[in-house]
Amino acid sequence: MDNVRFPMRLTVAGSQVFAAGSDGSVVAVDADTGRELWRASAGAPLSAGIGSDGRHAAVVTSGNQLVVLDQGREAWRRTLPSRVLTAPLVAGERVFVLRVDRTVQAFDALDGRPLWTVARPGEALTLAQSGVIAPLGDLLLVGQGSRLVALEPLRGNARWEVAVATPRGTNEVERLADLVGPPTRIGKTVCARAFQTAVGCVDGERGTLLWSRPSSGSQPLGGDAELLIGADANGRLTAWRTPSGDVAWTDSSLLYREPGGVLLAGAVAVVGDLEGQVHFVARESGRALLRLPTDGTPVVGAPVLAGQTIVVATRGGGLFGFRP
Repeated sequence: MDNVRFPMRLTVAGSQVFAAGSDGSVVAVDADTGRELWRASAGAPLSAGIGSDGRHAAVVTSGNQLVVLDQGREAWRRTLPSRVLTAPLVAGERVFVLRVDRTVQAFDALDGRPLWTVARPGEALTLAQSGVIAPLGDLLLVGQGSRLVALEPLRGNARWEVAVATPRGTNEVERLADLVGPPTRIGKTVCARAFQTAVGCVDGERGTLLWSRPSSGSQPLGGDAELLIGADANGRLTAWRTPSGDVAWTDSSLLYREPGGVLLAGAVAVVGDLEGQVHFVARESGRALLRLPTDGTPVVGAPVLAGQTIVVATRGGGLFGFRP
């Protein structure tokens, strides 16, 4: 996989991990063995990471082309009207795309037929980072600014929407509070970070805000039914109690190491840093347990869990699997 320069997100489907490089290369890997299952090219540099349901894989090029592969072979491509930085979502034989202008589009995964488009007017300034687009039961969740919106995936009708944060500031930059993806889904609860503003959890069944707490930071959260963990703008790790939002602990051992997204896996939380180190910390206290190297380039995105293997991607284009 070539160097990664866009907002990276690994995608897991069963025991397969899907990744993409900035040069347009796309690869599927067996997470248990690291064996390459197939490799393909989008034919152009990419602006966003990859989404897959195990069969279809979707990426977006820097020329705004949505490219869909079927088991590594190109099935179709469509030109989009604006830029995309968030990895597409592939689910239910549909491909969903969140554009930087906060517009959501749905396509038929088999033939690329456009199904519906939902546009949301808003501020001219949007976040140049991966946003929120994820399934929750029979709903499609999207982040539109600081609001989490639940759409019906068949027609795009809105079921509910709720603000995770309240943007504040004297100018558009200070008021930028777009939701950062991917979100953390815990049953019917969805938790996410609003850029440099807050972290919060939403009841996905009722469409109500459970809690929101002030927090600077730009990296996605990791969590489960008990704890939600994320790094702030300085690299400090904080754990909030998922049901209430109360702070369980903070740890400063990764200050200024630019930790990325967090994965909770059993008794440990896993996070990579700017030097390519992968840190394993105790989930109950934040105490450092283990640190393992990769290729010396920054770990990008959040680690993912595929079966019993933790997989991380690096800026240098490497994929690394760990068994904790």
